Amino acid sequence: MTLTSDETPAGEPANGLAAREAAIALAEAALDHRGGLEEALERPPFSTLEPRDRAFARMLAMTLLRRLGPIDARLQAKVAKEPPLAVVMLLRLGVAQALYLDTPAFAAVDTTVRLAEMTKTTRPFKGLINGVLRGILRDPPREDDPESFIPGWLFARWRAAYGEAGARAIAAVVPFEPATDLTPRDPASADELAGPLEAEILPGPSLRVRQHGDVAGWSGYHEGRWWVQDAAAAIPARLLQVQAGETALDLCAAPGGKTLELAAAGARVVALDRSSPRLGRLKQALQRTDLSADIVTADAATWRDPRRFAAVLLDAPCSATGTFRRHPDVLWGSKPGDIASLATVQARLLDAAADRVEAGGRLVYCVCSLEPEEGEAQAAALLRRRPDLELWPIEPGEGGSPQASATSAGYLRILPHHLEGGLDGFFAARFRKL
Repeated sequence: MTLTSDETPAGEPANGLAAREAAIALAEAALDHRGGLEEALERPPFSTLEPRDRAFARMLAMTLLRRLGPIDARLQAKVAKEPPLAVVMLLRLGVAQALYLDTPAFAAVDTTVRLAEMTKTTRPFKGLINGVLRGILRDPPREDDPESFIPGWLFARWRAAYGEAGARAIAAVVPFEPATDLTPRDPASADELAGPLEAEILPGPSLRVRQHGDVAGWSGYHEGRWWVQDAAAAIPARLLQVQAGETALDLCAAPGGKTLELAAAGARVVALDRSSPRLGRLKQALQRTDLSADIVTADAATWRDPRRFAAVLLDAPCSATGTFRRHPDVLWGSKPGDIASLATVQARLLDAAADRVEAGGRLVYCVCSLEPEEGEAQAAALLRRRPDLELWPIEPGEGGSPQASATSAGYLRILPHHLEGGLDGFFAARFRKL
């Protein structure tokens, strides 16, 4: 059976071919370089689609990226000589639809072949695409090995850091679409907000919402009663234990969830970031939530300002390997060399952050990375370099953190499987200035 131009499989938008073409563009951009997915979301062909088509295209692309390892393993077993990249991307999309989405098998094959007909590069491979996809569909169903969701070099790192069972538990989280976590402006309102949002209340508190769609239409959005923030990302700001009227500095502040937390706690916040466009989004969030902060566009390592602060938060640039639930492209866009170069930047920013802490003040360092060089190693090295700092150990469960995330050294090492339903991987360490 084939589809005519006005027929589509149930549950997908009418402009299915255009959405699939956009999905391939998103996936190609994500695999080309770090940040490519975010860039592609802002330009054609994705940006010109209707809202329903955009949602469908994004779902296709994210499924392809989350299942890329097992998809490629199946293709390699069927294709003796690798075809051009454009053909590989079509095959990947076809497998993603046929095996991991509700697309009927005939539609997954038919629409992929029709996409191949659209360009002279892929047109000669229509027969190959048809044969490979039908061959994969004839294979007996099998469970994907969690290790296959992760590039080999990265899984080897996690095995070394967290053991075989830990690495496999992390990897097992990869294929699942995450829920949306919210941070309430007033923690005491969590129960009241949870009902209309049909949300689960997590420690902290955070709210976990499983509905989909534009968050601007959700209850409490326009009143500024919450903002979107992963449950793990909300923990570091709480560890500072800021009091009303205290001064607080949020370094590398964008996109701003931690700034909003500090401001909501009553701190007088300076939010600094080198990206003016990202700070623009923070300004909008402050306005929506009726909170205030002093916004500074500058490089945290070279910012010239005489002020010292009671509380300093550094969420440093990192490999972001802990964010793969929402950004599966980081798994395939990261390179081994990235970690060492980022560690150098983190050390420089940590020293700058420590200089900003007033006597008796607190510093929290965090990264959304699963790599020890960016977490535990940075914290230990800072203490060796800075005799004016001491570690302030983080207690199990503090700030709404999972009990399993507290380490014997006094750090917080949040792994994605530490909470049922998953959360971002994070490292956090807390210090006092002597």
